[in-house]
Amino acid sequence: MTEKCGVVGVSLSGRDAARPLYYSLYALQHRGQESAGIVTHDGFQQHSHVEMGLVGDAFDATDLDQLNGRAGIGHVRYPTSGGVNACCAQPFSVSFKSGSLGLAHNGNLVNAAEIRSDLEALGHAFTSNGDTEVIAHDLARNLLEEDLVRAVKRTMGRIHGSYALTIMHDDAVLGVRDPEGNRPLCIGKLDDGYVLASESAAIDTLDGELVRDVAPGELIVLEPDGSGFDSYQLVDHDATAHCFFEHVYFARPDSVVDGELVYDARRELGGELWAESGIDTDVVMPVPDSGRSFASGYAEAANDDGADVEFAEGLMKNRYVGRTFIMPTQDERERAVRLKLNPIKSTVADKTVTIIDDSIVRGTTSTQLVDLVRDAGAEEVHVRIGAPPIVAPCYMGIDMASRDELIAADKSIDEIRETIGADSLSYLSIDAIADVLGRVRGDLCLGCVTGEYPYDIEGESTDRDVSRPVVGSESAPADD
Repeated sequence: MTEKCGVVGVSLSGRDAARPLYYSLYALQHRGQESAGIVTHDGFQQHSHVEMGLVGDAFDATDLDQLNGRAGIGHVRYPTSGGVNACCAQPFSVSFKSGSLGLAHNGNLVNAAEIRSDLEALGHAFTSNGDTEVIAHDLARNLLEEDLVRAVKRTMGRIHGSYALTIMHDDAVLGVRDPEGNRPLCIGKLDDGYVLASESAAIDTLDGELVRDVAPGELIVLEPDGSGFDSYQLVDHDATAHCFFEHVYFARPDSVVDGELVYDARRELGGELWAESGIDTDVVMPVPDSGRSFASGYAEAANDDGADVEFAEGLMKNRYVGRTFIMPTQDERERAVRLKLNPIKSTVADKTVTIIDDSIVRGTTSTQLVDLVRDAGAEEVHVRIGAPPIVAPCYMGIDMASRDELIAADKSIDEIRETIGADSLSYLSIDAIADVLGRVRGDLCLGCVTGEYPYDIEGESTDRDVSRPVVGSESAPADD
């Protein structure tokens, strides 16, 4: 799986926004590595710099100096809807009769094609195949007829899917979260302004204070002088659809997402994993880095129960092997895991070992990890996973494999165990996830582990009463 995108927006009173945005994007780099961009406004005109690559490669000091203005938005991206190319990099900018507009999007619309066709029939010309441009065009159209709040509400009435948005309309910075709250977004206070960000770790980077999460269906408008913000609850839904994988894998452990510190949640999930399927082995070790918190909680719970389990770092990660590593032959592909992870033989030799990871997607990596640990001399290798089996793809903004590639889509847990070569294999239950996150199952997006989704997706089942908006040039909802 690949990380989701990250968005940020700031409004300050006495300094340019470019560098705080730059630092925030660095803090959100784990959410996307394909492109990075910043859009600012100086009160007279909009300034933009968007490049492919990591944040540190996309900007230099000159770029930041040219991004004038005390308000701005930023984005780090990996491709969900749209290609891996500059035309889909964000923030997306457009100038129109009512001013300038910049938009950064985390998530994925499931009705973008319908809205695109409707807007094309009205004369809109598109420069990319991404859904972010669809949102930008729809909002720009509504801004020709409505004030800012009503225009956002009309667009929210037409788009269907997951989204957390930071928007710049002239020098006004906005934050919008979809009515189900699928993607995270929070508000932070700085000494000289306010910030919106996908994760609170970005606020920490700016020495800010987390105020709260943006509520599902809420619009936040930052004051242009950084003095505060206004809140508008534009859409109310009976149930949410928070992505549980934010806590399992995607978010930084030091971030607070929907009121829960991710590190604490992962440790609690590890404890539940022991309670449900613990096995008393000599060593418990994580797959770095995402398995570390789970393994720590698992080992602590085991020892609290009287088991004599050692928590150890038995796999060392080579952090210089990136996503672009070239593996032209099958033999080299099979050796890729050994390039990234190397076992510490003294930790595992002649011992029984439990490997803790956050998920199994295709099963290839898990198979190679089990082989690595066995080759290092482990007597037994058991695998425990801090999430339920992934049986279906994600349509909400995670670059996950198709059903044909998902090992759990057509295999039982015992068949997966046999495939990866483990002595035993267990996953965490859905109920344990809900209990640790303090939510009922109906308030979580569980589509990838149940095959039933909180949105109306063509060809898929839903887990609630939901339908797509009717899209047509006259179909926007009333604004009362």
